[in-house]
Amino acid sequence: MRKKIVAGNWKMNHDLAQTEMFLVDLKKQVLPEEVTVMIAPAFTNLNHAFNSLREHPVTVAAQNMHQNNNGAFTGEVSAEMLKSLGVETVIIGHSERRAQFNETNEILSEKVKTAIANKMTVIFCVGEELEERKQNNHLKLIESQLTEGVFQQPETAWKNIVIAYEPVWAIGTGETATPQQAQEMHQHIRTVIANKYSKSTANDVSILYGGSVKPNNASEIFNQPDVDGGLIGGASLEVESFMKIVNAF
Repeated sequence: MRKKIVAGNWKMNHDLAQTEMFLVDLKKQVLPEEVTVMIAPAFTNLNHAFNSLREHPVTVAAQNMHQNNNGAFTGEVSAEMLKSLGVETVIIGHSERRAQFNETNEILSEKVKTAIANKMTVIFCVGEELEERKQNNHLKLIESQLTEGVFQQPETAWKNIVIAYEPVWAIGTGETATPQQAQEMHQHIRTVIANKYSKSTANDVSILYGGSVKPNNASEIFNQPDVDGGLIGGASLEVESFMKIVNAF
């Protein structure tokens, strides 16, 4: 049975003091046993967050990593560095990394390969721009992102892969795909995975929705049969709103 997951992607928000305040409040909360809760702070706060949550059932994830294990890559962070902090989950391929930092499917495939080789869990992001949806090219595009980004991995690797679908036109815009649109794409993703690997693998993969999920729409989105949770942006920066989403199943 696939996992229900709510992951908070903090992006470039929360300094150390703000992170500590969040964690103090978060540790007071009662988390539902059936939901895997994750937070992805900035690199500078990963060590503090991991140590603070060591005895708490919250997974600390990284927002990114480099595809090489070491070398002359100023400003980058490797899988080995993350694991040395206790961080074993990483977001790869977020739309902002693709658009703002020119990360191609080829680069992302290398990152996935490195993460899996280092026995990390990958949250792999896929998603389309508004223009691609208007041109009715969104299903084909998502298939190509999966094919070029993660389908180089053997079927056994999929126990450590989570997919996050982000309609790019609904990130930070206040727009949200309808629950029906989310379900259509999540079902499509599961079908594409089944065609490449097997139905059992596809049925076991958690597929998250990431597009302006808020406390007032999370329940309806999460109620869709192929939506297994969310990759949450702005609403994950405050414990109150984040917990409402965590409890939305």
